[in-house]
Amino acid sequence: MTRTVNIPNSEMTLRIFGSFDRNIRRVEQAFGVRIYNRGEGDEGGDTVVIEGNDGDTLLAANAIEQLKRVAVMNDTLPEQTVDYVISMVNEGKGEELSSLSGDCICISAKGSPIKAKTVGQKKYVDAIRKNTVVFGIGPAGTGKTFLAVSMAVKALRAHEVTRIILTRPAVEAGERLGFLPGDLQQKIDPYLRPLYDALYEMLGMETCARLMEKMTIEIAPLAYMRGRTLDDCFIILDEAQNTTPEQMKMFLTRLGNGSKAVVTGDLTQTDLPAGQRSGLFEAVKILDGIEDISIHRFSDKDVVRHRLVQKIILAYEKHANEKANRKMFVAKPEA
Repeated sequence: MTRTVNIPNSEMTLRIFGSFDRNIRRVEQAFGVRIYNRGEGDEGGDTVVIEGNDGDTLLAANAIEQLKRVAVMNDTLPEQTVDYVISMVNEGKGEELSSLSGDCICISAKGSPIKAKTVGQKKYVDAIRKNTVVFGIGPAGTGKTFLAVSMAVKALRAHEVTRIILTRPAVEAGERLGFLPGDLQQKIDPYLRPLYDALYEMLGMETCARLMEKMTIEIAPLAYMRGRTLDDCFIILDEAQNTTPEQMKMFLTRLGNGSKAVVTGDLTQTDLPAGQRSGLFEAVKILDGIEDISIHRFSDKDVVRHRLVQKIILAYEKHANEKANRKMFVAKPEA
């Protein structure tokens, strides 16, 4: 069985095929087909030919059509993006990729458009637009914090809010930082560095420093939120899996008029002392289903860091599941 797909121009063809045809080889391997570029077709552009079994060529053609959509929005197509498109087509969800077209959140300090790269990220961004409180829960590398900061910057630029407040609990990831030299601000900066990094990407260091000096942007430990009422603010609580239930309740009740809050966290990376309940885990159970509160869960498919990050996450999930299954089958000792 042979199928053809028309690609509008040679530039897009090069983008889809990738360097040394790496991308198209991944499509061939995924669907067990042979793909080659026949050159200029009757309608102009390039004609891509797909050879193989009927069902396989249909899936491969669908994958190339979806890659055409993604290629319009990106200068390059990394292998990770190609793998994501292939997985969506295999699951029968290829058409959902159309939701990614033309949705620019904001422009970074370097002039690059910030966009959702996966369907899961797009749903997260839409949830932030539509709801007052959003919980973004998922593994590392899914863009939870980065996209939340992007939406906060967009809201500030559009004068929808007057301030951005970024906070996270000061809990060490297995290390003790309390004896670091310096004043209080210098001691807490290591905890808050990821938030600075996201802001610098959006605004640049000089603009960010100026806005922080004017208190238009505030970055502070979660403990500093107690007793405050935050009106007309975009508030982001990062690493929320490290909050206690009391801290989470305290944070959520700071919300004032005209404000929006985004809470991000990964329930598999809690740094709380053994036996301590996570405020994020409890909040999700208590608040699920309440109007104007959205709980968005990312999956490993939404990981946009290096493709190895996705494999690492899956390996750890597999190990955790095997460990849990072994515990289930351990015989209980006789009384």
